[in-house]
Amino acid sequence: MDMSNTITVRFSHTGKGGVQEGREVTCPFGVPVDSFLESFGELEGGLAAVRVNNEILPLSSRLEINCVLEPVSLASPDGRMIYRRSLAFLLAVAARERFPHRRLMVGHSLGHGYYYTFADGKKPEPGDAAALEGEMRKLIAEDPPISCGYMAYAEALALFERNRQADTLLLFEQRGESKVRVNRCKGFADLYVEPLVSRAGLLDAFALMEYGDGLLLRYPASGDGKTIRPFEDSPGLFSVYQEYKKWGNILGVRAVGQLNRFVAERTAKDYIRIAEAFQAKKLSEIADRIYERRREARLILIAGPSSSGKTTTAKRLAIQIQVMGMSPIMVSMDDYYRGPGEAPKDEKGQPDLECLEALDVPYLNRQLVELLNGETVDIPLFDFKTGKRGERGRPIKLNEHSVLILEGIHGLNDACTSQVERKKKFKLYVSALTQLNLDDHNRIPTSDNRLLRRMVRDSQFRGAGAAKSIQMWPSVQAGERKHIFPFQDGADVAFNSALDYELAVLKFYADPLLRSVKPNMREYAEARRLLSFLENFAPIPPQYVPGNSILREFIGESEFKY
Repeated sequence: MDMSNTITVRFSHTGKGGVQEGREVTCPFGVPVDSFLESFGELEGGLAAVRVNNEILPLSSRLEINCVLEPVSLASPDGRMIYRRSLAFLLAVAARERFPHRRLMVGHSLGHGYYYTFADGKKPEPGDAAALEGEMRKLIAEDPPISCGYMAYAEALALFERNRQADTLLLFEQRGESKVRVNRCKGFADLYVEPLVSRAGLLDAFALMEYGDGLLLRYPASGDGKTIRPFEDSPGLFSVYQEYKKWGNILGVRAVGQLNRFVAERTAKDYIRIAEAFQAKKLSEIADRIYERRREARLILIAGPSSSGKTTTAKRLAIQIQVMGMSPIMVSMDDYYRGPGEAPKDEKGQPDLECLEALDVPYLNRQLVELLNGETVDIPLFDFKTGKRGERGRPIKLNEHSVLILEGIHGLNDACTSQVERKKKFKLYVSALTQLNLDDHNRIPTSDNRLLRRMVRDSQFRGAGAAKSIQMWPSVQAGERKHIFPFQDGADVAFNSALDYELAVLKFYADPLLRSVKPNMREYAEARRLLSFLENFAPIPPQYVPGNSILREFIGESEFKY
């Protein structure tokens, strides 16, 4: 073997029966990854992709440099995301086969699934869901390969125009690569966004059902293997999504390419004003509902996942409430922390500051009852530098026009305010539920929106790099699944804090942060994924963002104090 034309591959974290971890082999330059399949051994759920020098790549990739090679199992967090994206791709292939003259478009997530509608606005006919699922099962039985390759720019344009993928074509106005990466299966090609599994036969765990005016593609929840849970409806969240999707369609901003057009045509400022005004209108409507219940519901509880903009939402809602002639008093649930020394320990033996027991719940309830009974109460002020409550509190009293706004992650959990009658509480769930898609088949996860918000905020105000934010994100999400999402359907109203233009602004800050994550870092794969995703956005200057925008909570220079 000509050693000048070879590379060294070192194996890491292989499965049962795989080669010994740390073993190195010398291979020809350009060796295909799938030639190592037997070396990986048995992996839980099967093999989804590979991690090459901390970058996740499809199995059809070729190796051209010395590298550390690690399998990505379908049971891992990365593998589960690859499975879901691959399932969406398989549905696109099946839809093209079954309905060649109709466009099936991905919408938003709902529970453990993705909601789809037809571009012509017509509801699925009875039997359409079963027919599409049958087509997908047929493809799974045939088990054709799902490959990844490149096409010339002009060739890709012609392909997507021929396939009537208008939203994908719009992305090319922002992208300028001479060659375009695509995924292929059974003669169908789609724009490559992230890695997919190598063959259709791996995608047998799913269900397709009719829902609303469209279809719901359901997948296994994390940790459930191939089991599809019974469907649990979330009509409140679904209606919020639908309202914003309808609004986006009216304004002509349903996909990223349409937003980029506003930037190119220098009308982005106008769109930002409209987006902000729409959000202000929704807050005004929530204030109206609070006013209608002012006689009994004097405790407003605000909760939502990380980086959903809860704090700014609370401040802007307080202004709207004052417009109604009421006097809001804001209290943070964080001030009722017991402190790291008294917090329960997590499975790693570290203080669990996110669990309900980390709060002094009896003390909180006692003070809430006293306030609602008209008494004066000294609200505690927690000092996070010392990890203790301050010696002096803040005296407050509710008068006949007062309402108390309490913001914190456990706000929707009745166990947190168990001594307050339900009728005296108004619960508001806040989340960034973006309605934008990349194109017909590729959605923008709401968690990506929030991760980028958090990353920028951590850099702007806490001096943390992108790698630290990425490293912490899985534990943040685990806390949300445990402490927030189970209670979201109990809210009186849900508020969508997402702004369809915000990712184009966040790109200005996030791009250099993500580029600081290097290939020798474990977080490199996620950084590259987010960078690739952001490349589709034409940037919007931060100075276009109004001073009272929720986005200012993350990028800075807000009119509010935090």
